[in-house]
Amino acid sequence: MKIKELPQSERPYEKLEMYSANRLSNAELLAIVIKSGTKEHTSIELAQKILNLKQENGTNLRFLQDVSITELMQIKGIGRVKAIQLKAICELAKRMARPLREMQVVIHTPEDLANLLMEELRYEKRETVKVVILNTKNKILKIEDISLGGANHASLVPKDALSEAIKMCAPKIILVHNHPSGDPTPSKSDYHMTDRMYDAAELVGIQMLDHIIIGDGNYQSIFAKRKE
Repeated sequence: MKIKELPQSERPYEKLEMYSANRLSNAELLAIVIKSGTKEHTSIELAQKILNLKQENGTNLRFLQDVSITELMQIKGIGRVKAIQLKAICELAKRMARPLREMQVVIHTPEDLANLLMEELRYEKRETVKVVILNTKNKILKIEDISLGGANHASLVPKDALSEAIKMCAPKIILVHNHPSGDPTPSKSDYHMTDRMYDAAELVGIQMLDHIIIGDGNYQSIFAKRKE
């Protein structure tokens, strides 16, 4: 049965308009992005084929962040344009989860910062290092990306990491990076990175408050870990 042959209340476009987006299934939402089906399959059926790429995920759509354009195009009926549209939607979703920089965010605990950056960093496939620059009251002045590494390691030059904080005459910083494996347990190199940054910051009169590692839905504070 073609989408046009369905009752209006069951067609994805009309259903969203009538009842709101949260009433639609994952397949129906994807069908709207896909727009059109083929002679053999409706857009909803194509959407279901996409969802079946990673059956172990069930209702979890996170796998779409990792599926490549080439993998999507292996589904008959998903061409280059549709595959690109799907990847663009994934990136938009990720960017929408990023914190609004204009918000006056004050960091009281490691959890505050972990929650702020979790959705942005948990899906990164490479290690990304950020420096969070704070004022005397721990209000965020700026969050700066300073290093992008591989799947297991990111190099860090303390001079580069501190340059923006020095320019801003900021008194405090917090170092944050992710573990693409999803496990935030600090490695030996993480402890080494922490010590180098702490010493360098101290030399220029900047207080390093913490080094937080983001995993998949969890995090660890190296400073808190050392107190255990």
